[in-house]
Amino acid sequence: MTDILDNPTFSLQGVPRSTARSIVSIDDLSDTDLFDLVARGVEFGAGALSRALTGKVTGVYFAKPSTRTRTAFSAGALRLGSGLIAYGATDLQTTTGETDEDTGRVLAGMLDTLVMRTAADDSVMRTFAAPGGMSVINAMSAQEHPTQALCDLSTMLEHFTRLDGLRVLYVGEGNNTASALTLALMRCAGTSLELRTPEGYGLPADFHRRARVSADRSGAQFRERHDMHELPTDIDVIYTTRWQTTGSSKHTTDWRRTFEPFQVGTQLLAAHPNAVFLHDLPAHRGEEVAGAVLDGPASLAFRQAHMKMYSAMAVLEWCAGGPPSGLS
Repeated sequence: MTDILDNPTFSLQGVPRSTARSIVSIDDLSDTDLFDLVARGVEFGAGALSRALTGKVTGVYFAKPSTRTRTAFSAGALRLGSGLIAYGATDLQTTTGETDEDTGRVLAGMLDTLVMRTAADDSVMRTFAAPGGMSVINAMSAQEHPTQALCDLSTMLEHFTRLDGLRVLYVGEGNNTASALTLALMRCAGTSLELRTPEGYGLPADFHRRARVSADRSGAQFRERHDMHELPTDIDVIYTTRWQTTGSSKHTTDWRRTFEPFQVGTQLLAAHPNAVFLHDLPAHRGEEVAGAVLDGPASLAFRQAHMKMYSAMAVLEWCAGGPPSGLS
């Protein structure tokens, strides 16, 4: 009987796959990779086409709620030609006692890419990535939301046609979105980031340290204060996130009173008439942002939401070994 492996129509597609690329943190990317991914997201947003995932299988595992990110990666994978398997919060046997290590080993033999959202720390995703052969993409962990930061920079690049030298004001909790955004912006030469966070809800010290390393190299700068006094006068971008971050809880019962001064309202926007407004959504109108700001002419929040799919496509394509490298 003819050996099936001698049949030219038979292909062990994806073998070997030891060179799979993963993105668990912004720090997993070189400067070149980061800027190329951001630019590729803009290309997809302008109508670029790719079938880089034809014949691939993408898993999408979300243990926490998601509208934009789950849809972005699912639609993006399908547009790139990938097959898709979706897992809900209780679908994997990790909920019945199987270890993350064993689950990761099994999935690595079947999937090309696994997009994950958990309420756990990044170590869970790195455990899933450890066997090799399967790319793992952090679609939000307790610590960091790297694909959101890539989307954010793509949105800024599309609007301003540059990243270097932008002046960004972030208002609100120093959460996983803020952590990733800080790491990413500090790669951009001459960029400044002003973080205004409530006392006790600031950017974690480890992200301060990591961002400082990039800032020292790029010439970017950032600082954090816990009040809304003496804001910078020249701002290009005002960014906020909802106060009730998915998967997190507040450590004081009166936290809303602490957060109230950090609302992005019409008065704050009027003080920076040349600034655009960004929000990673979902938004709670009347809490972190006034409805008139979110729906106003300065808001790019809904274009930013659409850019999540284009940015997700750039990430998926890169993890599969395709562009960017000179881009399309």
